[in-house]
Amino acid sequence: MPANSELAQQGADFDRFRYDRRRAAYACDPHRTRGRLLPEPFSATRSDFQRDRDRIIHSTAFRRLKHKSQVFVYHEGDHFRTRLTHTIEVAQIARSLARALGLDEDLAEALALAHDLGHTPFGHAGEDALHEAMQHYGGFDHNAQALRIVTQLERRYAGFDGLNLSWETLEGLVKHNGPVLDEAGRPTPRYRKHGVPEAFLTFDRQFPLGLGDHASAEAQVAALADDIAYNAHDIDDGLRAGLFDIPDLAEVPLLKECLIEINSLWPNLEAQRVIHELGRRLITRLIEDVLHCSIGGLEACGSVDDIRQAGRTLVCFSEAGQQADTGIKGFLYPHMYRHKDVMRVRGQAEAVVRDLFACYLGKPSELPDEWGAGLETLSEPQLARRIADYIAGMTDRFALLEHRRLFDVSPDLR
Repeated sequence: MPANSELAQQGADFDRFRYDRRRAAYACDPHRTRGRLLPEPFSATRSDFQRDRDRIIHSTAFRRLKHKSQVFVYHEGDHFRTRLTHTIEVAQIARSLARALGLDEDLAEALALAHDLGHTPFGHAGEDALHEAMQHYGGFDHNAQALRIVTQLERRYAGFDGLNLSWETLEGLVKHNGPVLDEAGRPTPRYRKHGVPEAFLTFDRQFPLGLGDHASAEAQVAALADDIAYNAHDIDDGLRAGLFDIPDLAEVPLLKECLIEINSLWPNLEAQRVIHELGRRLITRLIEDVLHCSIGGLEACGSVDDIRQAGRTLVCFSEAGQQADTGIKGFLYPHMYRHKDVMRVRGQAEAVVRDLFACYLGKPSELPDEWGAGLETLSEPQLARRIADYIAGMTDRFALLEHRRLFDVSPDLR
């Protein structure tokens, strides 16, 4: 292990991190939740955050993640990540971080499990195409769609639409990437170009989420767990897909260090095992970096409200960790996300989503009965939003089947 690597040194001393530690003062406490939009009796066997997690797992939207793309569409191979397997990996990392930092593991896990519920078929390609189609009707944002799913679109319970999740879980869904509004009430940079999604603003008027504050540390953990998970598994998937080779990773310093360590311990190790050893070391290094960088700021907070008012994200990478994260993303962008084979399939996937939207908007009778009720009372923007809700809920396979039903020629996404 190279002696000059900051990340490599951080695994040596873990006295401050106990994996059985009690809930810290700055953690969210399920016994002090701000409640649910519709009050419900407490459970005798589960905390409110455990109930939220369970409701997310049992939702239709969660099951659909099994057949939604991460990067590769379903027929390119059974071993590539889907939105569901990605989500499970994010949840595992979030629990590990939350446990070591003294946070509520169940809330962190619930937020990790819910973070991609609003994604369209075909990953970011589908989201970009749907946002373009909705540009005159308020746009499309997968985080806003996740909120719509858990507050409106899931229709399972007798007493309410959505999942009626706790305030803390809803807050984390909306603000896990940081505040939505600045101190002046204007959109933060993330939302400055397209504006704050109307779904956020509408729900906030009904059940205020503190859009100008930071989210809890549990939500911040879920956001970083997402970064760590897809850095590691996109490298794994890219190598297995042959988009780049192991020697190509030497241009990324942290990956180079990990490969040198693997080679020193196991010379001539077969490629499949090298890939796995690389992934587990990368995840470990990044988790350890977050723990060492975050604990001081968190321990200076006496409550979760101190975290919300801190004015900055407290669960974060160190400068070295951020450089490593940026370097990995800088490698993956040209070598994987913009690889010619990926871009070819991406273009076909975008066309499928655009075609479906235009078809349903021009001929709403093609919508199934449960989505076509009351169409005559809808304005054009309301109709467009209903169509977007329908398309966003599709799996990759169903979107392709619908396209083949409605059009004479459909791409095969290969």
